[in-house]
Amino acid sequence: MAARTGDEYLAGLKDRRAVWVYGQAVQDLTTHADFFDWQHIHKEQCLIDDGRGGVTNVSNLIPRSREDLQTRHRGLERIARYGVGMLGRTPDYVNVTFAGFAGQPSLWQQAGNEQGHENLVAFQQEIAARDLSLTHTIIHPVVDKRVPDYEGVNLQLALRKVDETRDSIIVKGARILATLGPFADELAVYPAHPIPEESPDIALSFSVPMSTPGLKVLCRDHYGVSRSVFDFPFSSRFDEQDAFIIFDNVEVPKNRVFCDSNPDVFNMVIRRGWTGNIMQQTVIRALVKLEFAYELATRMVEVTGQSGRSEVTQMLGELWSYAELTRSALKTAEADAFDYGDGTWFCDERPFYALRPTLPGWMVRVNDILKQLGSHNLLAIPSEADFSDPDLAPLLDHYLRGADEVPARERSRLFRTAWDFAGSALGGRVELYERFYLASAPRNYSLAHMSAQRNREWNAVPEFWQAADDMPAVNFK
Repeated sequence: MAARTGDEYLAGLKDRRAVWVYGQAVQDLTTHADFFDWQHIHKEQCLIDDGRGGVTNVSNLIPRSREDLQTRHRGLERIARYGVGMLGRTPDYVNVTFAGFAGQPSLWQQAGNEQGHENLVAFQQEIAARDLSLTHTIIHPVVDKRVPDYEGVNLQLALRKVDETRDSIIVKGARILATLGPFADELAVYPAHPIPEESPDIALSFSVPMSTPGLKVLCRDHYGVSRSVFDFPFSSRFDEQDAFIIFDNVEVPKNRVFCDSNPDVFNMVIRRGWTGNIMQQTVIRALVKLEFAYELATRMVEVTGQSGRSEVTQMLGELWSYAELTRSALKTAEADAFDYGDGTWFCDERPFYALRPTLPGWMVRVNDILKQLGSHNLLAIPSEADFSDPDLAPLLDHYLRGADEVPARERSRLFRTAWDFAGSALGGRVELYERFYLASAPRNYSLAHMSAQRNREWNAVPEFWQAADDMPAVNFK
């Protein structure tokens, strides 16, 4: 089985996973799964030959050339258009991650981890063959910010190996933030931040089904609403959910363990290629969202007759600039792609190091601009039901129509889309997600500086001084 349909995906969710929302166990997670049908609707971009007589999602491709990266780009862009970039953790995210991991055996085989690498490659092939939907959880919870992340009370909460049997390891602890967790087939744990060498028991990477005994999934409030797509085009269809994961003596089969108490492997695999690999998916998704926001804002000001005002065109130009800078960075990263080793190609990381800390701020600014352009219009928006009322509809058509005789219904739908994008409960969650899902901006700016110092020699200042010293003296008398 490969490239599942929505119905096949939903059938897989009917298991005994322990998912909790509002203090109650959820008995049935299944409603609709248009995302998996989307890849069949757009199979020319989204699906590729799996080499075994079937097809698989393009996100499972291990890129072996610049052309492969372009193939993946086209597919990832089509996937992002399903939710116009509002969904940050669709299954292609973790698929791309594991495809990158599987393509770098020299990293995963080091320090005696040959079996872990073999397990990882087999699992990545299973992801592609079964079209699995994965969530991931890579951050340890921190109770006390005064204490280093891996010391004292904070270390006590970290996910760790506590026991072992002939065929499994036993893990205990907690992790955040498993976006898509309740709706995933599997939960992946893999390296994100370096850990102390003296704490090998937390140097773990593995994957387990979401129905694994002892795995507890605590969800935040649900932001989906049972309203029409007209009223809430995002909230009525999308909510990735975010979850706090508790591992209560969870048994992990050894054939699903990719790193077992090996700090050397754990601390190295994220340092070579991860940014150049996964940020292609991330930036494509961001670009789709920024372009949508620019078009949405442009239509908003046209329907209110503001498109000629200088302060409005400045904000529209600002939105366009964010999108175009993102596009330019992505194009440069892809054009300068190279073999990172093992015959696997990823994008040049340098443009991505610049985008990682700046994109979050841009996304927050996008929402602010939409609210400024929408102003009170975002608070006085008729619902779809209002237009169905025979007495009310004529009044709405008269009093709430747009400039240039744009029908009131079209105007209303436009502003409802903007509100759900930037102001609803779901819109607020997405804004918070955009701020922090790539780690904090200050930390990423520091990483960008360190990367710049590693990647080249910076000699322009002394070379300028030397050139100046070598020039003959000039007499200005």
